[in-house]
Amino acid sequence: MRYLAYGSSRGSPAPPRCRRARTLWPRAVDAARLRLKHAPRFGWRREALGRWWRDSPKFTSKGTNGGAGVGHRGSAEMNPPSLASNGIVRVTRGEAPRPPLLDAIDSARRRAREGGGPDKIAAQHAKGKMTARERIEYLLDAGSFVETDSFALHQGLSRGLPQDPHPGDGVVTGYGKIHGRPVCIYAQDFTVQGGSLGSAQARKICKIMEQAIATGVPLVALNDSGGARIQEGVAALGGYGDMFQRHVDASGVIPQIAGILGPCAGGAVYGPALTDFVLMTRETSYMYLTGPDVVKTVLGEETTHEDLGGAEVHSSVSGVAHLAGDNDEDTLDKIRALLSYLPQNHLEHPPRYETVAPERDPQTIGAIVPLDPQMPYDMRDVMAGIVDAGSFFEIAPDVAKNLVVGFARIEGRVVGVVANQPKVLAGVLDVESSEKGARFVRFCDAFNIPLVSLVDVPGFLPGREQEHGGIIRHGAKLLYAYCEATVPKITVVTRKAYGGAYIVMCSKHLRSDVNLAWPMAEIAVLGAQGAVQILHRRELKNADPEFRKELEAGYRDRFGNPLFAAELGFVDDIIDPADTRALIGKHLERLASKHVERHPRKHGTMPL
Repeated sequence: MRYLAYGSSRGSPAPPRCRRARTLWPRAVDAARLRLKHAPRFGWRREALGRWWRDSPKFTSKGTNGGAGVGHRGSAEMNPPSLASNGIVRVTRGEAPRPPLLDAIDSARRRAREGGGPDKIAAQHAKGKMTARERIEYLLDAGSFVETDSFALHQGLSRGLPQDPHPGDGVVTGYGKIHGRPVCIYAQDFTVQGGSLGSAQARKICKIMEQAIATGVPLVALNDSGGARIQEGVAALGGYGDMFQRHVDASGVIPQIAGILGPCAGGAVYGPALTDFVLMTRETSYMYLTGPDVVKTVLGEETTHEDLGGAEVHSSVSGVAHLAGDNDEDTLDKIRALLSYLPQNHLEHPPRYETVAPERDPQTIGAIVPLDPQMPYDMRDVMAGIVDAGSFFEIAPDVAKNLVVGFARIEGRVVGVVANQPKVLAGVLDVESSEKGARFVRFCDAFNIPLVSLVDVPGFLPGREQEHGGIIRHGAKLLYAYCEATVPKITVVTRKAYGGAYIVMCSKHLRSDVNLAWPMAEIAVLGAQGAVQILHRRELKNADPEFRKELEAGYRDRFGNPLFAAELGFVDDIIDPADTRALIGKHLERLASKHVERHPRKHGTMPL
């Protein structure tokens, strides 16, 4: 039998306190049930007992009908009042009662799902952009999204904000799954007050961020906002501050990915800047601290949103964005792909996949590298014979192209690849590449991703511009990152490793676990040409070119080969290039249980 409970501020019936009432309470309940059971099918229709049922806990030693005790047929408690006088909803057999509040709840939920309305949604689509809910639906596994805080409202009715606030306050928050693994997500809704951030929206975002940290799952932030809500004043700025603090709390604990799918201006840009990876959409997204109007007023320069802070600028010039998509779908696809390489949190390891044969035959990769150390080649071709086919996911491919970094899989195991690119600037390290490499190495170390370094580096880029740009400080960042990393570290020298760059690129001196070299590798302070010029300066003043070549060959035979470094223990093995993939796979399996205890300290002082 279905018993109908009636909402009341007094709550559900509770057992009475006095002894007599406790004795009579079961009788009263049984009488009510009996009356319901034997009620005529088309008469009472088992209607609610109304106020009688709600007030039944009020048992006293005296009845309300001339002192009659509880349960007396003459008492008001035993005679249910009329339905009309108590506002009771009539329900038929098998139907659940529907409190009037449900209509208001359904209306608010519907308004939240409709966003800013059909006109604003159409305007969003006209710009080539998806709505916040469409983005979430596209990104997450089908049917996995669960929304939170959909009824949140702003409280600024007296500060010029709309008198009819929109449920959700311009952001959709919740959790779902990507590749079957849980994630927390929020997406700003530009169709609702331009996605501007107020205190209510900030509270929603902070709550989902705290949930992500507490449950140890990645956080995905989809930004599309006009900035702080001016009408809420400093409360909006305070909301940004609360979010920034939680980004820092989550740093190194869970992966954080920011998708910039629309405007992101002013102080709001520091939220994505504090995440691990930033992805932007070309032509429809931009990031900057001050917009074109301010630039024109202060500096007198004419510029556009795209030229000032578009996806191309930040992915190829400033380095703020790691990847850029052609449209919302492309950007969201990249976020899904990126998450497939990452663990859920800093206590877990990356997911393991089935082994896939490499795209290029490992037997052929040795022929890719020219014997002449000055001849360029594409390090990606070498990688194609080492990593699983189709598994290399490059990070920041359009900035600092002389260093290639990204995620890949070797025999199904996720690794972080750091490789010099001889095709660009001969693979030298400079300000930008040092910073790019340092950030990537630190991320891999934070989330238990082994590092594989492919080295062909002639040194650091010389010149006044580099020195004035702080190459010493920036180069120290990469050095610090490798030194601090405790994940498995495997280094392969393919051709040359000269000077300080040899040390910085994860040499044995930085506690690399395995250092391998190909037979044609040169490991020395300088290349043969530079070393001979310094060592034999006087002899070379009037010498012919053949004499110089003889000196360079002698230096190369004595110092410019991996055998000398192997004799000193700086190289663990000199290997056939064809065996590189197999040996790295074996070492990764062996080092899977590596664990290093660091010295107790608050934190290091990295040369930022």
